[in-house]
Amino acid sequence: MSIDRTQALILSRQDFRETSAIVNFYTRDFGKISGLLKGIRTEPTKFASNLELFSQNEIIFYRNTHSGLHLVSQCDLNNNFTGIRQGIIKTAMASFMMELLGALMPAEDKNEEVFDLTSSCLQELGVTGNPDKVMAIFKIKMLALSGFKPNFDSCVSCTDKIRGESKFSLSLGGLLCPRCYLKDTASRSIFRGTVASILHIERNDFKTNLNLGLNPQIKKELELILSAFLNFHLEKELKSQKVLQKLTVAV
Repeated sequence: MSIDRTQALILSRQDFRETSAIVNFYTRDFGKISGLLKGIRTEPTKFASNLELFSQNEIIFYRNTHSGLHLVSQCDLNNNFTGIRQGIIKTAMASFMMELLGALMPAEDKNEEVFDLTSSCLQELGVTGNPDKVMAIFKIKMLALSGFKPNFDSCVSCTDKIRGESKFSLSLGGLLCPRCYLKDTASRSIFRGTVASILHIERNDFKTNLNLGLNPQIKKELELILSAFLNFHLEKELKSQKVLQKLTVAV
């Protein structure tokens, strides 16, 4: 077994037998991995972390070449994102980010950009007064980096550039020009400002995107379209998305 050290975000945790836990991590150097932490439930001081969801830790683990479950010997907390945990909506958003990350990314497929994006979004989520913008940036960037990116710069059917009105097709995964509307009769109209906002976020880095202005109409349409697209292509609605929607309505 080789010994490796890396930064890791906690995606989920479950008890294992009477004393241990299995934790799913998204790591900067190895992608999504599963780790066994022996004895953490009876000797919590053995690890310098409470293993809370979406916390960032430095882990040392022995890589198992015969199984996808690796032995974690050390887990030290780096950032608990306390600012997020002070509000129920932001906590639900961070939980959604972890569930989406786990659903989109394959096991043990390194992607430093995905890790850095997620870490940056968590940092900003803890201090921002505009968490909806952070969520929109995260979803759009994650779709692009994970290979699920919808086609927003040309017609998904005929490949012509979109120069005016368009509709968005969930099943075809992108925009349709007026000549191709009949390719998907279930396609829905989309504001040109929404398309422009998506393209801007795809083409710019995280810090630049934080300066992007999103009016309430575009923000609402982004949420509807991105959520519908994710549900369609994941073939399910994430549990954390359902919770977040209920909380948003309640507030």
